[in-house]
Amino acid sequence: MSSGNLVPLSMLFFFTLLLKSAIGVEPLYHICSSSFNYSSGSPFDKNLNTLFNQLSTKVPPTGFGQSSVGGSQETAHGLALCRGDVSTADCKSCVSTATAEIKNRCTNDKAAVIWYDACLLRYSNVNFLGSIDSENKFYLYNTQNVSDIESFNGITREFLSRLTDKAYRTQKLFATDEMNLDNKIDKLYGLVQCTRDLSGLQCKRCLDNAISEFPNCCDSRRGGRVITGSCNFRYELYPFVITKK
Repeated sequence: MSSGNLVPLSMLFFFTLLLKSAIGVEPLYHICSSSFNYSSGSPFDKNLNTLFNQLSTKVPPTGFGQSSVGGSQETAHGLALCRGDVSTADCKSCVSTATAEIKNRCTNDKAAVIWYDACLLRYSNVNFLGSIDSENKFYLYNTQNVSDIESFNGITREFLSRLTDKAYRTQKLFATDEMNLDNKIDKLYGLVQCTRDLSGLQCKRCLDNAISEFPNCCDSRRGGRVITGSCNFRYELYPFVITKK
């Protein structure tokens, strides 16, 4: 599903959505590939089930896992990533839901990706691990606008770039922060994250590209996200990061 693999699964999707802080059970979005299919009970089907079982075990303790199962053209490659601030229990629940739902929504497709607020899950018959996915992406944004558009846009982009510089140097490729705005009333909250099959520099490149989409997704918006198969950012004027006790 990365660039050059199969048939492009997505172009660009625009959503008008009032973002909520709660972790929902409904997926944010999913993309299926209809280019290659497998039959129930086939070697790929069995490898995919094994892959999902492995990810369900590997991911919750650390928040990330990747694996390849099988051989030749029947290999199933996949990864799952949980948001860096969710608990192990919520991570496990999200990955479990994602593995069941992606097979339900993308029945017999050899490549698919599904996003939840708490996690993402991706698999393919083509090895995409270690490559930036610049193809599968979508936007979410708050329906409300700010008043001082030019100033807010500039501050937010600079804020997200600073978070990126922090995240790509960390082992988890994840960072959050908050800052006071000039009006002394509002605070800006942000989060950036990459899948950990990427190197630090790949993570930075992925997030820099995502932030470059800001004028298209989030111009004047009080909150927004660009979400891809390899990285994502989110900002809001209210706290949405989960504080671990």
